[in-house]
Amino acid sequence: MPPFNTSHPSPVTFLLMGIPGLEHLHVWIGIPFCSMYVVAVVGNVSILAVVKAERSLHEPMFFFLCMLSVTDLVLSTSTLPRMLCLFWLGVHDIAFDVCLAQMFFIHSFTAMESGFFLAMAFDRYVAICHPLHHTTILTHARITIMSIIVVIRGVAFFSPHPILLKQLPYCRSRIIAHTYCEFMAVVKLACMDIGATKSYSLSMASIIGSCDAILIAVSYAFILRSVFRLPSREASFKALGTCGSHVCVILVFYSTAGFSIFTHRFGKNVPAHVHIFIANMYLLVPPFLNPIVYGVRTKKIREHVIRTLMVKVA
Repeated sequence: MPPFNTSHPSPVTFLLMGIPGLEHLHVWIGIPFCSMYVVAVVGNVSILAVVKAERSLHEPMFFFLCMLSVTDLVLSTSTLPRMLCLFWLGVHDIAFDVCLAQMFFIHSFTAMESGFFLAMAFDRYVAICHPLHHTTILTHARITIMSIIVVIRGVAFFSPHPILLKQLPYCRSRIIAHTYCEFMAVVKLACMDIGATKSYSLSMASIIGSCDAILIAVSYAFILRSVFRLPSREASFKALGTCGSHVCVILVFYSTAGFSIFTHRFGKNVPAHVHIFIANMYLLVPPFLNPIVYGVRTKKIREHVIRTLMVKVA
């Protein structure tokens, strides 16, 4: 790797372009994005409040759900407010250090989101396939260890991103063709060979995402096998409905994230506005859908919210 060119220091600010080719629609695009963000914040905060207040919800599934809600709040809040400033107020400039901080939160918490999806799939596998051993397998100590591993993995694998970018020289345009500080969009602005840096980022994202997705698929395959063996058809349909909604959220997350990763590697002919729009989806849609699928459709959470509202109305 050639030595860094010290005659090109790190820029003070970058300029976020937004969605190339759709600048005239930024104001309108911001409306559904803002609506999804509001639902994500209200829904995830509500889940955290309900689980904290209701002792009967202090179970492995709801502990993992709380961790997923915290991840969703960080992930959406690190991108959406800044994105709306770009869409509605035309604020394009972003400080270099702020850009690196946003990048760290996006990539590390995306990896955590994937890890908590896997943890929740494992919890559902144990609860459905080995119900008598659920509490002995998923003890509080093991839940804590699993959560710590998910967090450490996200931080450890993606901390090098801002550190690497901090060291690179920049002598090209300061314009980032994106709505947020994505690693691949920023590293292209460096004026040196970035092949190894790009390969590291894409490899880490591909390995983590594919491994988690495969393990989740295996978990749900075992779950479906157990569900189809249930003697009651009504119980089978109920379990299938619950698992189906969970799988839909997971598919949205991995399909959009996977599209973004593979577009960087192979999709040279994919229009930039299509790539960037879909890249926004895996940061927006899961935090929006998770409270609905895991919260509203969960009977215990729904009943607690209804009881609370009835008490306040009375």
